[in-house]
Amino acid sequence: MREKKRLETVLATEAELVRHGDDIVAYFELAHEGENVDADLRREIDSLRALVDRLETETLLSGENDARNAIVTIHPGSGGTESQDWAEMLLRMYLRWAERQGFQTELNDYQPGEEAGMKSATFTVTGDYAFGLLTSEIGVHRLVRISPFDQAKRRHTSFASVFVSPEIDESIEVNIKPEDLRVDTYRSSGKGGQHVNTTDSAVRITHLPTGIVVACQNERSQHKNRERAMSMLRSKLYEFELEKKREATKKIEDSKLDIDFGSQIRSYVLQPYRMVKDHRTKVEVGDVDRVIDGDLRPFIRGYLQMRRAEKKS
Repeated sequence: MREKKRLETVLATEAELVRHGDDIVAYFELAHEGENVDADLRREIDSLRALVDRLETETLLSGENDARNAIVTIHPGSGGTESQDWAEMLLRMYLRWAERQGFQTELNDYQPGEEAGMKSATFTVTGDYAFGLLTSEIGVHRLVRISPFDQAKRRHTSFASVFVSPEIDESIEVNIKPEDLRVDTYRSSGKGGQHVNTTDSAVRITHLPTGIVVACQNERSQHKNRERAMSMLRSKLYEFELEKKREATKKIEDSKLDIDFGSQIRSYVLQPYRMVKDHRTKVEVGDVDRVIDGDLRPFIRGYLQMRRAEKKS
């Protein structure tokens, strides 16, 4: 069924390319006959360009797990409320990005901050090549702005880390020994209202040999939360083992740098000027609001092109 869906998508995309081409030819013919079709032609060319850009990005996704769903975890760095608020902004940014892509998202775990923002969040992004696209986001993200929490209106720098692992299905075996697990249950602390459980249904699982921790609290049933947490653990352990075998890439080690100055992969500057800059690819975007609202295409594309160039060298 997965292969059938993939092939149907390929055929639909081919048909869309043909349609755009035919429409553009038709507009040129009308223009040659004296019709004013400038606006329509421009709109059609822009649509075709966006489609080709998306297809070119997909050709850069050739990793073993690039086509899989993604499990994303966000943690604030030092700085208390400032960093926790920045982590919440990143969560919103990625959820909006997923919405733009037509992907489905599910919030698996959310720990709110004391005053604002959040202490951590884990969510799953479901869609073709979700993991491959989001690998560009692994690392530390830096925000510079006038603090909304500082009465003196001083400029603050905040940090948050993002880690992404592929969601592993049942066809891949990951051996987990029961004695290597510590399972804790606790009361959910979601975003309020009737959705917060009154029983200890949330589940946190620690894999003792690696120190990997996963948590799930979005279901009312402890059994379902445990099942989902185990699935997340299998995915993280699988990626952990893959990365150990690919020492040259060092992705896991690089993503575990201190969440502080000098370790960021990208900076989002709101004051004294406005710009988002990726420090690995040197891609810069001046429209910060567009980026924060989920338009990550330039950064994802730049990272994937860099990754392909590194593989060729």
